[in-house]
Amino acid sequence: MEKELGQEYKNPIQREAFLKDNCDACENKGYMKPYTPEELQGHKENLANVSIEIEELENKKKEAMETFKGKLKPLQEQRKQMVRNIKAKAEYVTEICYRFTDQETKETGYYNKDGKLVESRPATADELQPTIFGVVRNLNQPTGTDN
Repeated sequence: MEKELGQEYKNPIQREAFLKDNCDACENKGYMKPYTPEELQGHKENLANVSIEIEELENKKKEAMETFKGKLKPLQEQRKQMVRNIKAKAEYVTEICYRFTDQETKETGYYNKDGKLVESRPATADELQPTIFGVVRNLNQPTGTDN
């Protein structure tokens, strides 16, 4: 088959009429139509402009994402801590606790400011040494004979 047909007609309308009159059938068909050198240069310039614009937008997006990450990170940490606390049904705090050692049961207990036991464990040898506070506390305990 020839590469080109109807090139003797310089007028595009006459060329199309020649092709239509001499063909076997007319069909809609998709194909890759090559660019002229001028069209190709124009598309390359368009591509360069679009690439520059994309780069600028991506930089703005990156800056915005960093800003959002900065705002989001503390909230995510707070949420994590809240989930842990809800899961444990308690929260970890550091506050003044009061230690009491029971000489009879040889246990040490820590009480918070509300007087609630927060931890108990076996007493150490140092804690089992009598102190003035422990002696006074034991003296003030009712013995059951004070009727």
